Amino acid sequence: MQHVRTGDGTNGVAALDVAAVSHSYGARRALNEVSFQIAPASFTVLLGLNGAGKTTLFSLVSHLYDTRHGSIRIFGHDIRRAPGEALRRLGIVFQARTLDLDLSVYQNLSYHASLHGIGAADARRRIDAVLETVEMSGKQHDKARSLSGGQMRRVEIARALLHQPHLLLLDEATVGLDVQSRAGILANIRKLVATEGISVFWATHLIDEVDDDDHVVVLAEGNLVAKGYVAEVVAATGARTIGEAFSRLSGKQSAASPEASP
Repeated sequence: MQHVRTGDGTNGVAALDVAAVSHSYGARRALNEVSFQIAPASFTVLLGLNGAGKTTLFSLVSHLYDTRHGSIRIFGHDIRRAPGEALRRLGIVFQARTLDLDLSVYQNLSYHASLHGIGAADARRRIDAVLETVEMSGKQHDKARSLSGGQMRRVEIARALLHQPHLLLLDEATVGLDVQSRAGILANIRKLVATEGISVFWATHLIDEVDDDDHVVVLAEGNLVAKGYVAEVVAATGARTIGEAFSRLSGKQSAASPEASP
């Protein structure tokens, strides 16, 4: 797989441009002047411990929270000024399970398609296509509650792909899954980047989900403490591995920032 350098202005417009974004919950600072870019057709890992601010950042990018400090642009469209244009290009898979367990796989996806104004005939074609993409063909009529955790996650990814987004956000998408399911989902998402040209922003606290040639954005208690290719981050911290670098970065920031977010 060819990885595209994040933030290099590929095709002139960043897939995601986060500029000086801050966010607070009352007196507690969750994000502090966070800035980075993601290039089109790239895979970038958002690496941070629990409480680092990953979910807060995703909530701002997806417009669940209003961006009051700084700016966020998705393929050049400001999430505050043109939310419709920005969100049309965005697919999201949140950490919490969100399928309706009493509906079939097809019904879950069909309902989502209707929310995006996709007609019935087009929806059927798209549902067949995205289920094949996530290796869930033949499961259309299965009730969601009968699926394994890994299968549910694949259906949620299929749902996020229905409206053909250009940028896919996944927040701790493999939490609670077994090793084989985790590896299969991650491989499937990386394949999307290579074959479909989708940009992926993958949030995790699990070091084994980071490849040596990945680009990473590292958060620690709401602060961006490193960004770059794995080798660049490892070298900058004087570490031997990305795991060691991540530990040092998180430890240094924890000691330096008493205003940690929840």
